[in-house]
Amino acid sequence: MTLHKPNKKRLPAALPGFNAIHRYWDPTHLKSVAKIQPGEVYVGNKGEIISTILGSCISVCMYDSDKGISGMNHFMLPRGTDEKATKDISSNSTRYGNWAMEFLINEMIKAGSRKESLDVKVFGGGQVLSEMEFMDIGQRNIDFVFSYLVQENMQINCHDVGGIYPRKVLFFGDTGRVRVKKLKETRDGNIASRERSYAQNISAAPKQGDITLFD
Repeated sequence: MTLHKPNKKRLPAALPGFNAIHRYWDPTHLKSVAKIQPGEVYVGNKGEIISTILGSCISVCMYDSDKGISGMNHFMLPRGTDEKATKDISSNSTRYGNWAMEFLINEMIKAGSRKESLDVKVFGGGQVLSEMEFMDIGQRNIDFVFSYLVQENMQINCHDVGGIYPRKVLFFGDTGRVRVKKLKETRDGNIASRERSYAQNISAAPKQGDITLFD
């Protein structure tokens, strides 16, 4: 008997405004994956996986189980002070935590969620850059996002933050489950270099809950 692997499935349509986010079909999980980079936000309602890799950056995952809506952001620095910043998911302002959080919450609501119904999880903030270079940007990001969510009366249901290693995060939009992998072999490699360059460009311009750590 010949076993046939499932054909690559056509990706579900992205919600308006998110077509620029890189997405691909994952044959292991048999799901569409949206891979976000620093400064990006993604919201979906088709049970997709949202993936990212974090060093000192922070990603906040939000999930509405009633509506089946999930979203994630990825920001590098706590606050931007440009009050004239374009409030658009594709603008450079989402590299800052205050704008990235506002965009994510607003897009979740626009997709049909209610703020009080959102399940919130926080990841990242590792110490992967030299403290002398960036004054422990990872801890500053952690402090910012915890304070922001308290001010917004949004409870953090689980988190995995700090430490010395980068993380790979997989956020499953059908269940709200998160898998986190510590990238120990790349502590001083490409991730730190990427974030150092990204931070310089910007300047020029816990509870465990249902987190799964995997190898």
